[in-house]
Amino acid sequence: MGHYFGHGKLLLSGEYVVLDGAKAIALPTKAGQSMTVRYERSFDPKLYWASKDIDGNTWFQTQFEFWNFDLRPGEKSPEAVFLQKLLRGIRNQNQHFLREEMNVYVETNLGFPKEWGLGSSSTLIYNLAQWGYVSPFELLFKTSPGSGYDIACAQSNGPILYKNDKEGPIYSPVIFSPSFKDSLYFIYRGNKQNTPKEISTYRALNKLKLPDTIKEISSITNQLLNSNDGKDFCFLIREHENILAKLLNRSKVKDESFSDFDGEIKSLGAWGGDFILAYSENSKKNVQEYFKNKGLDYCFSYEEI
Repeated sequence: MGHYFGHGKLLLSGEYVVLDGAKAIALPTKAGQSMTVRYERSFDPKLYWASKDIDGNTWFQTQFEFWNFDLRPGEKSPEAVFLQKLLRGIRNQNQHFLREEMNVYVETNLGFPKEWGLGSSSTLIYNLAQWGYVSPFELLFKTSPGSGYDIACAQSNGPILYKNDKEGPIYSPVIFSPSFKDSLYFIYRGNKQNTPKEISTYRALNKLKLPDTIKEISSITNQLLNSNDGKDFCFLIREHENILAKLLNRSKVKDESFSDFDGEIKSLGAWGGDFILAYSENSKKNVQEYFKNKGLDYCFSYEEI
Protein backbone atom coordinates (compact mmCIF):
# COMPACT_ATOMS: atom_id res chain seq x y z
CA MET A 1 0.00 0.00 0.00
CA GLY A 2 1.26 3.46 -0.87
CA HIS A 3 -0.22 6.74 0.39
CA TYR A 4 0.32 10.22 -1.08
CA PHE A 5 -1.07 13.69 -0.32
CA GLY A 6 -0.92 17.11 -1.98
CA HIS A 7 -2.19 20.43 -0.62
CA GLY A 8 -4.61 22.63 -2.51
CA LYS A 9 -3.64 26.18 -3.49
CA LEU A 10 -4.64 29.82 -3.50
CA LEU A 11 -2.64 32.54 -5.28
CA LEU A 12 -2.58 35.68 -3.16
CA SER A 13 -0.64 37.85 -5.63
CA GLY A 14 0.74 37.66 -9.14
CA GLU A 15 -2.13 35.99 -10.99
CA TYR A 16 -1.58 35.75 -14.75
CA VAL A 17 1.82 37.51 -14.74
CA VAL A 18 3.30 34.72 -12.60
CA LEU A 19 3.41 32.87 -15.94
CA ASP A 20 5.99 35.37 -17.20
CA GLY A 21 8.21 35.61 -14.14
CA ALA A 22 6.45 37.92 -11.68
CA LYS A 23 6.99 37.11 -8.01
CA ALA A 24 3.87 35.66 -6.40
CA ILE A 25 2.68 34.73 -2.94
CA ALA A 26 1.00 31.34 -2.90
CA LEU A 27 -0.92 29.80 -0.02
CA PRO A 28 -1.26 26.02 0.35
CA THR A 29 -4.67 25.12 1.75
CA LYS A 30 -5.27 22.71 4.61
CA ALA A 31 -7.51 20.66 2.36
CA GLY A 32 -5.98 18.73 -0.53
CA GLN A 33 -6.18 15.42 -2.32
CA SER A 34 -4.95 12.04 -1.13
CA MET A 35 -4.11 8.99 -3.22
CA THR A 36 -3.73 5.37 -2.16
CA VAL A 37 -2.19 2.62 -4.27
CA ARG A 38 -2.68 -1.11 -3.67
CA TYR A 39 -0.99 -4.00 -5.49
CA GLU A 40 -2.06 -7.56 -6.24
CA ARG A 41 -0.29 -10.34 -8.16
CA SER A 42 -1.66 -10.91 -11.69
CA PHE A 43 -0.74 -12.63 -14.97
CA ASP A 44 -2.77 -10.04 -16.87
CA PRO A 45 -1.90 -6.81 -15.05
CA LYS A 46 -4.15 -3.77 -15.26
CA LEU A 47 -4.46 -0.43 -13.56
CA TYR A 48 -7.86 0.11 -11.92
CA TRP A 49 -8.64 3.74 -11.14
CA ALA A 50 -11.35 5.31 -8.95
CA SER A 51 -11.71 9.00 -8.04
CA LYS A 52 -13.92 9.98 -5.11
CA ASP A 53 -15.30 13.38 -4.19
CA ILE A 54 -15.40 15.01 -0.77
CA ASP A 55 -18.51 13.00 0.14
CA GLY A 56 -16.87 9.68 -0.74
CA ASN A 57 -18.87 9.21 -3.94
CA THR A 58 -17.08 7.82 -7.00
CA TRP A 59 -17.26 10.48 -9.72
CA PHE A 60 -14.80 8.89 -12.15
CA GLN A 61 -13.45 5.41 -12.72
CA THR A 62 -11.61 3.62 -15.48
CA GLN A 63 -8.89 1.05 -16.17
CA PHE A 64 -5.75 0.84 -18.29
CA GLU A 65 -3.44 -1.87 -19.56
CA PHE A 66 0.20 -1.29 -18.62
CA TRP A 67 2.13 -1.32 -21.88
CA ASN A 68 0.82 1.84 -23.54
CA PHE A 69 -1.88 2.86 -21.06
CA ASP A 70 -4.48 2.48 -23.78
CA LEU A 71 -8.05 3.38 -22.94
CA ARG A 72 -10.88 0.89 -23.09
CA PRO A 73 -12.75 0.88 -26.43
CA GLY A 74 -15.17 3.79 -26.62
CA GLU A 75 -13.82 5.62 -23.59
CA LYS A 76 -12.93 9.18 -24.56
CA SER A 77 -13.96 11.21 -21.51
CA PRO A 78 -11.78 14.31 -20.82
CA GLU A 79 -10.83 12.85 -17.43
CA ALA A 80 -9.67 9.54 -18.92
CA VAL A 81 -7.69 11.23 -21.71
CA PHE A 82 -6.01 13.60 -19.23
CA LEU A 83 -5.10 10.74 -16.91
CA GLN A 84 -3.73 8.76 -19.84
CA LYS A 85 -1.54 11.74 -20.78
CA LEU A 86 -0.18 11.92 -17.22
CA LEU A 87 0.56 8.19 -17.02
CA ARG A 88 2.37 8.27 -20.36
CA GLY A 89 4.24 11.37 -19.16
CA ILE A 90 5.48 9.46 -16.12
CA ARG A 91 6.56 6.54 -18.31
CA ASN A 92 8.55 8.96 -20.50
CA GLN A 93 10.45 10.10 -17.42
CA ASN A 94 10.70 6.70 -15.76
CA GLN A 95 10.80 3.71 -18.12
CA HIS A 96 10.40 1.32 -15.16
CA PHE A 97 7.04 2.74 -14.11
CA LEU A 98 4.40 -0.03 -13.82
CA ARG A 99 6.30 -2.89 -15.40
CA GLU A 100 5.63 -5.58 -12.76
CA GLU A 101 3.12 -8.41 -13.04
CA MET A 102 0.74 -6.79 -10.60
CA ASN A 103 -2.77 -5.44 -10.71
CA VAL A 104 -2.69 -1.91 -9.37
CA TYR A 105 -5.68 -0.31 -7.64
CA VAL A 106 -5.55 3.48 -7.29
CA GLU A 107 -8.07 5.54 -5.36
CA THR A 108 -8.01 9.32 -5.04
CA ASN A 109 -10.00 11.28 -2.45
CA LEU A 110 -10.66 15.01 -2.63
CA GLY A 111 -10.77 17.04 0.57
CA PHE A 112 -12.68 19.88 -1.10
CA PRO A 113 -15.47 20.12 -3.71
CA LYS A 114 -13.82 19.59 -7.10
CA GLU A 115 -15.58 22.63 -8.59
CA TRP A 116 -13.81 24.95 -6.15
CA GLY A 117 -10.66 25.31 -8.23
CA LEU A 118 -8.34 24.61 -5.31
CA GLY A 119 -6.19 22.24 -7.32
CA SER A 120 -7.84 18.93 -8.16
CA SER A 121 -5.51 18.65 -11.18
CA SER A 122 -2.31 19.95 -9.56
CA THR A 123 -2.66 17.72 -6.51
CA LEU A 124 -3.27 14.76 -8.82
CA ILE A 125 -0.13 15.57 -10.83
CA TYR A 126 1.92 15.94 -7.66
CA ASN A 127 0.68 12.66 -6.17
CA LEU A 128 1.24 10.77 -9.41
CA ALA A 129 4.77 12.17 -9.72
CA GLN A 130 5.61 11.06 -6.18
CA TRP A 131 4.30 7.59 -6.94
CA GLY A 132 6.20 7.36 -10.22
CA TYR A 133 9.48 8.84 -8.85
CA VAL A 134 9.52 11.65 -11.41
CA SER A 135 9.62 15.45 -11.34
CA PRO A 136 6.14 16.90 -10.74
CA PHE A 137 7.15 20.15 -12.47
CA GLU A 138 8.32 18.35 -15.59
CA LEU A 139 5.14 16.29 -15.59
CA LEU A 140 3.07 19.49 -15.36
CA PHE A 141 4.95 21.46 -18.01
CA LYS A 142 4.84 18.59 -20.53
CA THR A 143 1.14 17.84 -20.09
CA SER A 144 -0.62 21.08 -19.04
CA PRO A 145 -0.32 24.86 -19.23
CA GLY A 146 0.48 26.73 -16.04
CA SER A 147 3.20 28.44 -14.03
CA GLY A 148 3.80 25.59 -11.58
CA TYR A 149 2.97 27.52 -8.42
CA ASP A 150 0.20 25.03 -7.69
CA ILE A 151 2.69 22.14 -7.80
CA ALA A 152 4.90 24.04 -5.34
CA CYS A 153 1.89 24.50 -3.07
CA ALA A 154 1.02 20.80 -3.22
CA GLN A 155 4.32 19.96 -1.53
CA SER A 156 4.52 22.91 0.88
CA ASN A 157 3.21 23.20 4.43
CA GLY A 158 2.99 26.99 4.55
CA PRO A 159 3.03 30.18 2.44
CA ILE A 160 5.62 30.37 -0.33
CA LEU A 161 7.21 33.00 -2.55
CA TYR A 162 7.17 31.66 -6.11
CA LYS A 163 8.87 32.76 -9.32
CA ASN A 164 8.69 31.04 -12.69
CA ASP A 165 12.27 31.64 -13.81
CA LYS A 166 13.80 30.85 -17.23
CA GLU A 167 15.92 28.19 -15.53
CA GLY A 168 12.90 26.64 -13.85
CA PRO A 169 10.63 27.17 -10.85
CA ILE A 170 12.10 28.98 -7.85
CA TYR A 171 10.19 28.94 -4.57
CA SER A 172 10.87 29.18 -0.88
CA PRO A 173 8.86 29.22 2.35
CA VAL A 174 7.97 32.68 3.68
CA ILE A 175 6.26 34.03 6.74
CA PHE A 176 2.83 35.45 5.97
CA SER A 177 0.94 35.79 9.23
CA PRO A 178 0.05 39.49 9.50
CA SER A 179 -1.42 40.99 12.63
CA PHE A 180 -4.65 41.65 10.71
CA LYS A 181 -5.12 38.08 9.41
CA ASP A 182 -8.39 37.83 11.37
CA SER A 183 -9.72 40.49 8.98
CA LEU A 184 -8.98 38.36 5.91
CA TYR A 185 -11.67 36.18 4.31
CA PHE A 186 -11.72 33.83 1.34
CA ILE A 187 -15.00 33.56 -0.54
CA TYR A 188 -15.91 31.04 -3.22
CA ARG A 189 -17.78 32.75 -6.05
CA GLY A 190 -19.32 29.64 -7.58
CA ASN A 191 -17.75 30.04 -11.02
CA LYS A 192 -14.89 27.62 -11.59
CA GLN A 193 -12.71 29.07 -14.33
CA ASN A 194 -11.20 27.11 -17.22
CA THR A 195 -7.50 27.58 -16.53
CA PRO A 196 -6.19 26.60 -20.01
CA LYS A 197 -8.71 28.97 -21.62
CA GLU A 198 -7.76 31.82 -19.26
CA ILE A 199 -4.06 31.26 -19.97
CA SER A 200 -4.74 31.23 -23.71
CA THR A 201 -6.68 34.50 -23.46
CA TYR A 202 -3.86 36.08 -21.45
CA ARG A 203 -1.24 34.90 -23.94
CA ALA A 204 -3.17 36.58 -26.76
CA LEU A 205 -3.02 40.02 -25.12
CA ASN A 206 -0.91 42.84 -26.50
CA LYS A 207 1.65 42.96 -23.71
CA LEU A 208 4.08 45.66 -24.77
CA LYS A 209 4.18 46.98 -21.21
CA LEU A 210 4.43 43.53 -19.63
CA PRO A 211 8.03 43.98 -18.33
CA ASP A 212 6.92 47.06 -16.37
CA THR A 213 3.84 45.22 -15.10
CA ILE A 214 5.98 42.32 -13.89
CA LYS A 215 8.24 44.71 -11.97
CA GLU A 216 5.24 46.47 -10.40
CA ILE A 217 3.51 43.26 -9.36
CA SER A 218 6.75 41.79 -8.01
CA SER A 219 7.28 44.94 -5.96
CA ILE A 220 3.73 44.72 -4.55
CA THR A 221 4.35 41.05 -3.69
CA ASN A 222 7.43 42.00 -1.70
CA GLN A 223 5.53 44.77 0.08
CA LEU A 224 2.62 42.47 0.90
CA LEU A 225 5.00 40.09 2.66
CA ASN A 226 6.29 42.94 4.82
CA SER A 227 2.92 44.59 5.44
CA ASN A 228 1.71 44.53 9.01
CA ASP A 229 -0.89 47.26 8.74
CA GLY A 230 -4.39 46.65 7.42
CA LYS A 231 -4.66 49.99 5.62
CA ASP A 232 -1.35 49.46 3.86
CA PHE A 233 -2.44 45.96 2.86
CA CYS A 234 -5.68 47.31 1.39
CA PHE A 235 -3.78 49.96 -0.56
CA LEU A 236 -1.46 47.29 -2.00
CA ILE A 237 -4.17 44.86 -3.10
CA ARG A 238 -6.14 47.78 -4.60
CA GLU A 239 -3.06 48.77 -6.62
CA HIS A 240 -2.58 45.14 -7.64
CA GLU A 241 -6.17 45.06 -8.94
CA ASN A 242 -5.72 48.36 -10.79
CA ILE A 243 -2.58 47.18 -12.57
CA LEU A 244 -4.03 43.86 -13.70
CA ALA A 245 -7.40 45.36 -14.65
CA LYS A 246 -5.53 47.65 -17.04
CA LEU A 247 -3.41 44.80 -18.42
CA LEU A 248 -6.36 42.42 -18.85
CA ASN A 249 -8.81 45.14 -19.94
CA ARG A 250 -11.34 43.90 -17.40
CA SER A 251 -13.34 45.41 -14.58
CA LYS A 252 -12.17 44.91 -11.01
CA VAL A 253 -14.22 42.42 -9.06
CA LYS A 254 -15.18 44.96 -6.38
CA ASP A 255 -16.42 47.50 -8.93
CA GLU A 256 -18.29 44.79 -10.79
CA SER A 257 -20.06 42.97 -7.97
CA PHE A 258 -19.26 44.31 -4.49
CA SER A 259 -19.09 48.11 -4.73
CA ASP A 260 -20.98 48.51 -1.43
CA PHE A 261 -18.61 46.26 0.55
CA ASP A 262 -17.09 47.87 3.65
CA GLY A 263 -13.47 46.92 3.02
CA GLU A 264 -11.32 45.83 0.11
CA ILE A 265 -11.66 42.89 -2.30
CA LYS A 266 -9.14 41.20 -4.59
CA SER A 267 -9.47 38.49 -7.23
CA LEU A 268 -7.48 35.32 -6.64
CA GLY A 269 -6.31 33.23 -9.58
CA ALA A 270 -8.29 33.46 -12.80
CA TRP A 271 -10.51 36.55 -12.74
CA GLY A 272 -14.26 36.02 -12.73
CA GLY A 273 -14.39 32.75 -10.84
CA ASP A 274 -12.95 30.60 -8.10
CA PHE A 275 -12.08 32.50 -4.91
CA ILE A 276 -11.78 36.14 -3.95
CA LEU A 277 -10.03 37.70 -0.98
CA ALA A 278 -11.84 40.18 1.25
CA TYR A 279 -10.43 42.46 3.94
CA SER A 280 -12.85 43.91 6.45
CA GLU A 281 -12.64 45.13 10.02
CA ASN A 282 -16.29 44.22 10.57
CA SER A 283 -17.19 41.11 12.55
CA LYS A 284 -16.94 37.70 10.92
CA LYS A 285 -20.71 37.33 11.29
CA ASN A 286 -21.35 40.59 9.43
CA VAL A 287 -18.91 39.72 6.65
CA GLN A 288 -20.45 36.28 6.17
CA GLU A 289 -23.97 37.78 6.15
CA TYR A 290 -22.91 40.32 3.51
CA PHE A 291 -21.70 37.63 1.13
CA LYS A 292 -24.62 35.35 1.94
CA ASN A 293 -26.95 38.13 0.85
CA LYS A 294 -25.00 38.16 -2.42
CA GLY A 295 -25.73 34.46 -2.84
CA LEU A 296 -22.27 33.31 -1.73
CA ASP A 297 -22.46 30.75 1.06
CA TYR A 298 -18.79 29.81 1.41
CA CYS A 299 -16.85 32.46 3.33
CA PHE A 300 -13.78 31.24 5.22
CA SER A 301 -11.42 32.94 7.62
CA TYR A 302 -7.66 32.82 6.99
CA GLU A 303 -7.18 30.18 9.66
CA GLU A 304 -10.07 28.03 8.44
CA ILE A 305 -8.74 27.61 4.95
